[in-house]
Amino acid sequence: MTTEPDTPPPGGRPTLTLAVVLLGLLTLPMAMSGTSVALPRIGADLDASGAALNWVVAGYFLAASSFMLVAGSLGDLFGRRRLFASGAAVYTLGTLGSAAAQHIVVLDAARVVCGIGAAGVMASGGSLLAVTFHGAARARAFAMLGTTAGVGLALGPTLAGWIVDALGWRAGFLAFAAIGLVLFTGSLLLPESRAAVRPRVDKAGAITFISGLALVLFAVTQGSKEGWLSPATVGPLAAGAVLFTAFVRIERRTEHPILDLSLTGNRAFIAWPIGVFGLGAATTAVLVFLPTYLQATSGFTARDAGLVLLLLSVPMLALPPLGARLVNRGVPARRLLVTSLLLLAAGNVWLATIHPGITYLGLAGPLITLGAGSGLSVGIVDAQALGMVETDRSGMASGFLSTVRGGTGAVMLTLFGALLLAVLEARVGSPGTAARIAAGTARTPDAGADFTASLRIAFWSVAALTLALAALVHVLLRHTGRQGAGPDSPAVLRPTADASHGRTAATSRP
Repeated sequence: MTTEPDTPPPGGRPTLTLAVVLLGLLTLPMAMSGTSVALPRIGADLDASGAALNWVVAGYFLAASSFMLVAGSLGDLFGRRRLFASGAAVYTLGTLGSAAAQHIVVLDAARVVCGIGAAGVMASGGSLLAVTFHGAARARAFAMLGTTAGVGLALGPTLAGWIVDALGWRAGFLAFAAIGLVLFTGSLLLPESRAAVRPRVDKAGAITFISGLALVLFAVTQGSKEGWLSPATVGPLAAGAVLFTAFVRIERRTEHPILDLSLTGNRAFIAWPIGVFGLGAATTAVLVFLPTYLQATSGFTARDAGLVLLLLSVPMLALPPLGARLVNRGVPARRLLVTSLLLLAAGNVWLATIHPGITYLGLAGPLITLGAGSGLSVGIVDAQALGMVETDRSGMASGFLSTVRGGTGAVMLTLFGALLLAVLEARVGSPGTAARIAAGTARTPDAGADFTASLRIAFWSVAALTLALAALVHVLLRHTGRQGAGPDSPAVLRPTADASHGRTAATSRP
């Protein structure tokens, strides 16, 4: 199935590699979601609201998702351990800068630096496991990876809530910086690996992809602020579309692309990244906006808002082993993924019954449903997708999956935030007031009712999107084998000589 890397890990150091990678995949998603509970405190301390405040979280997601695809391919070329270490170092420096920031613009910039570093860690982490473990051990490692990343995302608000209430939001960033230092130190002890062939970096592809994604997401944030037909929105959106078109053309023609488009053209493979998007889309807005809502309308402290999200994180921790066990016992992986997406749609519909003064008990049903939907499949998607790609392209495939996973956060935060602000502005008639309500800092008599009505519309919208993605995944995977997609599926991508380009291309095994 694979072409082995030219510098395989000597002895592999599998236990150490697994421990370091899982620590990274636990804590870096925490830094994504954990910051959400601190937003009201940050907004009050730095006199910030609206898009500038939301970019404390969205900027991290945007930078991470923009650079993950590039980072995965760079790891294949120059060394996966080296990229992991470099990412950990950049992440630590950015987090220290976040803790010291005295202005919202400085904080947003520092969070972007954090996201760039996180991209290196998360994209190279999966490929390090792919070249260190094989067979059943690889499946177990990837199940642990998916579980750990999901739990980190879910536990972030809980941990951050304790720190913010006890020590302040700056201490929260310092805690994550300390973990970043541990990641960097641990990565220096890992063996190196890289792809057998080290071609030149696809700089044109990297630049057009990162710039295009950044411009499109920026345009969405401008839409809710400046108007959807304003030059400030249409201009960046059009420029982003042009760059994405150029990216596709470049990747089709270059000898060694950062994304082999044959991956996206395979129905069975692309269904899993779509599933990853669905799993993230259904929970990201809850993790980021629910803590602010509870603090603004229901008397929750930052610690209380973090604790309530344990209702979401506990099923995400408990159910991934069950999902892997069901697949191993013959339950089709595709069926499990579709079931997860349906549960997530139902959880968002249920959460749309939210109201000011809601209690832990009132939140238990929808949050447990959301956690169960995510937990059932989060541990199987990486193994299913990466099992179809040869080892030399594991970094590319892992980077693509990580790009989708991180990009989901950036896209959903941007879209959800834009929708929330648009509905709020339509209700209150003032962009400034709408921004303060969404930040949890408004003190108007009807702020709670306005915030509630806007969130309900947003949750219904997320439910409709998740339901549509479930239908799409079902269509894409309905003709695959019992395990959906995996190493022994007809959809496995194999290297063949492409005479027209003189490179390895991926084709489907007959």
